[in-house]
Amino acid sequence: MTIQAKPIIRELKGNEAEALLVRNHVGRIAYAQKDRIDIEPIHYVYDAPWIFGRTRVGAKLLAQDLNFWCAFETDEVRGLLDWESVVVKGPFSAGTSPLVTWDYRRALAALRRLLPSALTSEDPAPDRDIVFAVHASEISGRCSVSSAAEKLALV
Repeated sequence: MTIQAKPIIRELKGNEAEALLVRNHVGRIAYAQKDRIDIEPIHYVYDAPWIFGRTRVGAKLLAQDLNFWCAFETDEVRGLLDWESVVVKGPFSAGTSPLVTWDYRRALAALRRLLPSALTSEDPAPDRDIVFAVHASEISGRCSVSSAAEKLALV
């Protein structure tokens, strides 16, 4: 009979959570729409304290009030018991706003580090022409490490 050790689950420290945000470029943004919760997958760039992304005209998340709060999540999964996950909460803004100010040129430069042709004539997704930002007002993260992964780390 095999006895499986319990995984070690812990909170990520601030620098670990930010490192996960920097390493990844695909996440999900969750927001309330009337009496429902919606989740949209997005490509993003984390440029502290901002998450920058792009969307298209007609996207459901643009139907929200200006500066609505949202949740954003990204993770890395190496196995059932070996993963890291970060959740960011903050206001969403697509354009100018009196409450949330961000620099479009900074956002564009960040997005072009991910995809140099973003918002040019060579853009592979030209319909995603609206740049948005989520201010990372709150960042939290957790990770799970299995005993097998822990043993490998010690080798």
